[in-house]
Amino acid sequence: MSLLDRLRDAARRLKRELTALVFVARDPRTPWHAKLLLAIVLAYAASPIDLIPDFVPVFGYLDDLLLLPLGIWLALRLIPPQVMIDARARAEDHATRGKTDYRAAAVIVLIWLGAAWLTGTWLIRLWREA
Repeated sequence: MSLLDRLRDAARRLKRELTALVFVARDPRTPWHAKLLLAIVLAYAASPIDLIPDFVPVFGYLDDLLLLPLGIWLALRLIPPQVMIDARARAEDHATRGKTDYRAAAVIVLIWLGAAWLTGTWLIRLWREA
């Protein structure tokens, strides 16, 4: 198996695991504290803002390499095993059907458009003040 094939396989597994975590967060059998931790970890993973900016040498990627896996590990410890098994099965079924969640894509696009609008507004104000 080539390096590219291994990377594709790892990306597919990661996508399925993240999809399973979304299903876990929606499952009523999941305790509220696990849902809260999952929401924080997934929001931090999707956020363009880091505790330590990525441009800081060495330490910039430490939060991504340590905090995210630690948060996911802790959330997995709080999730009942049967809920995780069911969520992984649903994620596998979801992946084999090849359905795209357009609502999630729309939310992400709206977030980026909002960020671009805010940045543009801020830059225009700076330019006018100069």
